[in-house]
Amino acid sequence: MSILVTGGAGYIGSHTAHELVDRGETIVVLDNLSTGFRAAIPPSASFVQGDVGDRALVRRIIADHGVQAIIHFAGSIVVPDSVADPVGYYRNNTVNSLNLIDAAIEGGVSHFIFSSTAAVYGDPDAVPVREEAPLRPLSPYGRSKLMTEWMLQDAVVAHPSLSFAALRYFNVAGADPAQRTGQSTANATHLIKVAVQTAIGRRDGMQVFGTDYPTADGTCIRDYIHVVDLAGAHVEMLNYLRAGGRSTIANCGYGHGFSVLDVVDVVKRVSGVDFPVTFAARRAGDPGRIVACADRLRSLTGWRPRFDDLEAIVRHALAWEKTLVPGRADVRAGSVRAG
Repeated sequence: MSILVTGGAGYIGSHTAHELVDRGETIVVLDNLSTGFRAAIPPSASFVQGDVGDRALVRRIIADHGVQAIIHFAGSIVVPDSVADPVGYYRNNTVNSLNLIDAAIEGGVSHFIFSSTAAVYGDPDAVPVREEAPLRPLSPYGRSKLMTEWMLQDAVVAHPSLSFAALRYFNVAGADPAQRTGQSTANATHLIKVAVQTAIGRRDGMQVFGTDYPTADGTCIRDYIHVVDLAGAHVEMLNYLRAGGRSTIANCGYGHGFSVLDVVDVVKRVSGVDFPVTFAARRAGDPGRIVACADRLRSLTGWRPRFDDLEAIVRHALAWEKTLVPGRADVRAGSVRAG
């Protein structure tokens, strides 16, 4: 019996793939390598290059590998891009997820864990945000993820042999301390990725979007969770479902936030570089402050973070960035990261 990890060559997917293998699980990774890297996948994992939306392919993988659980990461994740290309986001995030859910039901898969997002909350009324908060996504990205949550909720009612968990991520950052994988996409928009690239000279400078939010320094506040802790949350949630736990939705975060300028200051301090920062207008779809209440995740699974420390997150991200060959996101330490 095995676990299918879709998008397992990507940032969060590859960290979760390594976490699963480290815990003795048998996994198969499905990824089209449009943004992921073959070398990020654990060597012991089976790998299939292809699209989640290819129902026939997914059905074959489920049958051939005896898949009993799916952890679904494959999708598009950039909020401004979703505003510019909403149809593409609904196709890639919602329609393809529907195809995957359909194949899972047909193939007798028992458990389905979905990579969701705090963007489903939009600009919340209260912080920290609980799972019961109103769902008011501000972007097609957030709406595309919420639609998939709804599909899963309906699917498990009609097919009780399937259970699911949707994990709503807050801001994911950092890298594997062992440097097996990290955020490798050259044009990534994650704040900490951009800041460490600027610190080591990969960028001439960086922009801060919006300085007029109702926060102490006027910049957005986010809850930053280390990617290794997030990977662990997926494994703990899978164990919860395997033990007979009911389908659920849970936030993934630490419960406290940092402003954009806080993050910039930490990156400057850790790197020892005072890099240039300019200021620009707000971006569409960005709420001013969003911080998680992750009590449900902790109580259901016993999950406990190991890296709840912004400086540690930045150190790991910086160390990973230094291993990437300048100008090539697919090359690291002299070896090809296939793309």
